[in-house]
Amino acid sequence: MGFALKNQVFLLCVMVLLLAVLCYSQDTFTRSRATYYGSPDCYGTPSGACGFREFGRTVNDGNVAGVSRLFRNGTGCGACYQVRCTTPQYCADEGVNIVVTDYGEGDKTDFILSPRAYAKLARPNVVLQLFSYGVVDIEYRRISCKYSGYNLMFKVHESSNYPSYLAIVLIYVSGKNDITAVELWQEDCQQWTAMRRAYGAVWDFASPPSGPIKLRFQVSGSSGIKWVEPKDALPSDWKAGAAYDSYIQLT
Repeated sequence: MGFALKNQVFLLCVMVLLLAVLCYSQDTFTRSRATYYGSPDCYGTPSGACGFREFGRTVNDGNVAGVSRLFRNGTGCGACYQVRCTTPQYCADEGVNIVVTDYGEGDKTDFILSPRAYAKLARPNVVLQLFSYGVVDIEYRRISCKYSGYNLMFKVHESSNYPSYLAIVLIYVSGKNDITAVELWQEDCQQWTAMRRAYGAVWDFASPPSGPIKLRFQVSGSSGIKWVEPKDALPSDWKAGAAYDSYIQLT
């Protein structure tokens, strides 16, 4: 009896320890390097490889970045990270929270930051000194994206051509979530059909069905993989450049 109780206590302790290690590993920082790119207004670029256009320039108040390994063939678009440099005399304790909007490779860097984001790495009054380094040692971790006042939205990409070609981008994807697939409903076939990842965060479909277009998307996050289907469809007269509310908040 006493032996069995000891075994149960031991197993419970092991489970608690494993949970603690898992939580810790999700919150630890990874060491790397970061640099910055030129921008006339210090914001992001509207021509980023994620295909976000103007959203990619101004989202998160322009605190955005291009990444290389973290791009993951476009799946990494829209992910949020805390980035902080590691030279105490120059670097702010909290660093900066950024949104991935582009692909970019540097000198063994994982992040190429917008000038606004790079400036936030620095302590007050030493911003110019940090810019003079060009490349800095950093540590980073993934964090939840937060967009106060916004639901996830479907933006019809500017390259769309009504009614023969539909391309969409999902924006304001909150939490630590990746969009790994998008499908539309074909009423004539009575089935869901996959949209193609054209590039970055852009999903497209040639000859989309007429009428309202029902969409669903696959989310991969801390709670696993699931399909999410908004109640409202894209309107039958969808327009290139327009954004449509999904009324969904991911967590």
